[in-house]
Amino acid sequence: MATMYDCRSTWLPRLPRPRREDSAEAARTVSPAGGCCRYSPILMLFVLFAVGLVLGGDARLRQCVAAEDDAALVSARALSKAFRKSAKAVIPTVVKITTSSSPRMGRGLNLPNPFGGRFGEPPDDQADQADDGPQMPGLGSGVIIDAGGVILTNEHVVKGADQVLVELADGRQFKAADVKIDPQSDLAIVRIKADGPLPAAKLGDSDALDIGDWVLAIGNPFDLDLTVSAGIISSKGRVLPSSRRAHFLQTDAAINPGNSGGPLVNLEGEVVGINTAIASASGVYEGVGFAIPSNLARWVADQLITHGRVRRAYLGVAIAEVSPRVARELGVAVRQGVLVSEIFPNSPAAKAQLQAGDIITAFAGRSVTQPRELQELVERAAIDSTQTVRIVRNGRPRELSITVEALPDDFDRPSRRSLNDLLPEQAEPAADWWCESLQIEVSESSLDHFEQDEGEGVTITRVAPDGPAAEVGLRPGMRILRVGSVSINTIDEFRSELRSAVGRGGRADEGVLLMVQTAEGARFVSPRLP
Repeated sequence: MATMYDCRSTWLPRLPRPRREDSAEAARTVSPAGGCCRYSPILMLFVLFAVGLVLGGDARLRQCVAAEDDAALVSARALSKAFRKSAKAVIPTVVKITTSSSPRMGRGLNLPNPFGGRFGEPPDDQADQADDGPQMPGLGSGVIIDAGGVILTNEHVVKGADQVLVELADGRQFKAADVKIDPQSDLAIVRIKADGPLPAAKLGDSDALDIGDWVLAIGNPFDLDLTVSAGIISSKGRVLPSSRRAHFLQTDAAINPGNSGGPLVNLEGEVVGINTAIASASGVYEGVGFAIPSNLARWVADQLITHGRVRRAYLGVAIAEVSPRVARELGVAVRQGVLVSEIFPNSPAAKAQLQAGDIITAFAGRSVTQPRELQELVERAAIDSTQTVRIVRNGRPRELSITVEALPDDFDRPSRRSLNDLLPEQAEPAADWWCESLQIEVSESSLDHFEQDEGEGVTITRVAPDGPAAEVGLRPGMRILRVGSVSINTIDEFRSELRSAVGRGGRADEGVLLMVQTAEGARFVSPRLP
């Protein structure tokens, strides 16, 4: 049977025409009001059914929308309740720290610029020109971590202050009885003597944080007491030029001048970071803030409380990430451990016969894939303790026992000068070969200035000032011992391994991996390829 649709796009069946002999009966079915009712039983039932569907569907739709709105409101209220609970737990432990110092040391509102200097701090070339005058105020935040009056804050908040004044959340004020600082992590401990126990915050596990987790930043931005802002963890493991020993949490919770030293808090009311820095072109919040993880802060605080300073262990190595080029050359997986690129003389690593080119895969039973992971594990190891170190050397796994020692106060990575101060600008060539790709000249002869057995590697006799080798610090007198994982003893071997390394592919900017012997020891470099 054919179908038709009315103007409302409702599909109806085509009904049969009435017979002529039924016209009289049809006439009798015309209603007094003039409406046609000859199909009224069927049509009315259909219309009523359709209207019921429309009205019922509309009602169900409204119910669904209302239910979704209610669920969203319930979720929002639950999150709001979590914020309130977390803030109420920590706010009583947050303090305002006001410092006074000479104009030369004044820093205004103490918040560091992670890309150089502190916000409000005069340039270095002007700092020493300040005359004696009225003391300059500084403002920061802190958090009580021990009921006996121990406060954790940033080092830059209290550095150089002549007086440190602590104001508690209840309005009481105390002068700091003692201040201990650790410039390398930008953390400090301030002690006050209160009449009784103080509310103390709980330090949480920053390693348990994940990107996207909600956090609250609490402090005194612009001298606005106990301000709370909310955001998420944007990233982890950030490295900033202003701190050599910390790897920061990144957050978009608002951090402004005056927040320095205040806590970053999770929804459980635990301190998971110490707000420290922002990335900003204006000096105020632009969505990128940084906090020192609580696990590092806890360790540093314990060291300052116990020893008055931070005692770090060290191996005495320069380390680097296992890049794709390094992985190919040494036959390991990308980020399978950490590359030892240099061994410092008389260090624990040198005494344990660790070698440049080794891949450290685990320290003290914990696997490592990034240099920062290894650095943190080593630094926090007990001084003079013997630790098991798993390595890969020449493609084979090995274990070494290394006794870590206290990091010397004056320890810093030796300069890359090598023999540059001992040799003339260019050495006299002897049985040499000019390597065009690296812009160096090498010889099989050893130089008198350099203690090295004959037959081990090739000696660099000349380096183009603007070439790839010069860019990575290669100088005349250094000796190339390995190309990738292969030892070389002659110019022919060096030339052959260079060609093989280039043939193994990779990006040109990754360079070719060379192990060189310098006056300070062996190290790896990766000069770029043209």
